[in-house]
Amino acid sequence: MTMTRERFEHLADAYGGDLRRWPEAEREAGRALAAADPSAATVLFEADALDALLDAAPRLAASHALREQVIADAAGAGLGRRRRGAIGVLTWLSGAGWAAAACAGVAFGVVLTGQMTADIRADTVLYQAALSGADDTEVLGG
Repeated sequence: MTMTRERFEHLADAYGGDLRRWPEAEREAGRALAAADPSAATVLFEADALDALLDAAPRLAASHALREQVIADAAGAGLGRRRRGAIGVLTWLSGAGWAAAACAGVAFGVVLTGQMTADIRADTVLYQAALSGADDTEVLGG
């Protein structure tokens, strides 16, 4: 299986310069292209250099204090806990209303798209019939 240069560059961008990280079905074709085309080998070299920079970058992790603060802020805003009583019912109904509106929007979009497609098909058929049909001058003998 041969590989195009465009596919080779796409895979190098996605998986880096180490062919062992490429999809197994693509590795051999990638090796062959890199061996045959010096500019493809350059693409691998550049991708490998980028991989090295990314590997050297510090990995940031959120501190325990930051995680606790985010959880506390979310709880203070009413996220992550259940509401009770009338407020809980209103919150649930509000969510149900949004869900119903989303479903209605999807249904309307499907119906509208089907109607628009039918209109476009009809216009296309009429246009093609006009192109291949008899001209008025042919019928009238002009």
